[in-house]
Amino acid sequence: MLQNKISEKDIVVPLDVPRAKYKEFVRNYLELTKNTGYLMLFAGDQKIEHLNDDFYGKGISIDDASPKHLFEIASKSKIGCFATQLGLILRYGRIYKDIPYLVKLNSKSNLLKTSQEDPLSTAMFSVRDVVELKRNAKLKILGVGYTVYVGSKYEHIMLSEAAKIVHEAHKEGLVSVLWMYPRGKAVENGKDAHLIAGAAGVAACLGADFVKVDEPESENPIESLKEVVLAAGNTKVICAGGESVPKEIFLDRLYKQIHIAGTFGNGTGRNIHQKPLGEAIKLANAIYAISVEGKNLAEALKYLSEGVN
Repeated sequence: MLQNKISEKDIVVPLDVPRAKYKEFVRNYLELTKNTGYLMLFAGDQKIEHLNDDFYGKGISIDDASPKHLFEIASKSKIGCFATQLGLILRYGRIYKDIPYLVKLNSKSNLLKTSQEDPLSTAMFSVRDVVELKRNAKLKILGVGYTVYVGSKYEHIMLSEAAKIVHEAHKEGLVSVLWMYPRGKAVENGKDAHLIAGAAGVAACLGADFVKVDEPESENPIESLKEVVLAAGNTKVICAGGESVPKEIFLDRLYKQIHIAGTFGNGTGRNIHQKPLGEAIKLANAIYAISVEGKNLAEALKYLSEGVN
């Protein structure tokens, strides 16, 4: 069954969106979700998060060695938005002006392990910087994103900053997406469903429009995911794609996340960009077909075998 088109009355417009920015928020939300309320977020923030581990090596296409590969995929695929750091947009945005962007405001590398120190990731740019770039460069920037490591001894810093970023984004008519990951020495299992549900609830308390979480690890992760969706309330849950897996397995999991567990899309990076450009575009379109167009697994798989446009 195809996803239903939504209108302005179907959107939860946060109360901190001022009247002067109300229409802009609605436009950004509808553009981000392609008028469905479901988000296909192409995640390209790993250049900092995982350094070059995700972009060069065994099993990774040589296409992925250059950051341009991310922009080529984003410009030629069906996506809701391309999420990446502002710096990369500054470098490539003049060439790729028509990509729908979501600016990831904080990032950290994976060199410092949790066993050494609890994670802390603070904003590199402000919402005002994003708004100025959007206005001056006339880019299609629809929202901002930020990661909070719940359970870190530094969570209070990230929670405070995330709350302010969500609030400032709304005041500018931008949509907010929070990456919520339980991490730190106090966290026994960051993939525990009950803990992920708690993190999703925190995102709702911070006012986020979408929350990106890991799929829980359990005997029945799709059933466990239902608790996460309930905890988030009307903050919409999307699941991270995680490490690359066979395409058919990934698409089947995605379909169940959305159509059984009740999530509202996905945030996929490695499963797309680690492939050669043509293959990456086909998979992105298949993901979009399930996430946004509401197509079933068999229909989505046709994008891989037949290269449906």
